[in-house]
Amino acid sequence: MANRSKMSVLKRQRERKKAEKAALKREQRSRGESSAEGEGAPVANREDLEAYGIVLEPMEDSQER
Repeated sequence: MANRSKMSVLKRQRERKKAEKAALKREQRSRGESSAEGEGAPVANREDLEAYGIVLEPMEDSQER
């Protein structure tokens, strides 16, 4: 009978450790998403857009408007 109770204690410890690990991962993910938004993702500049052919009008025209 002592074996059975010890096994249940070990099982609860494993489950607790697994739950703590999952909570830590969730917390890290939520921090990562909020910090990525705060820092700002890499943004293409005008030269990059022109290289892809996205920007069609010349730069002087857009500054006059």
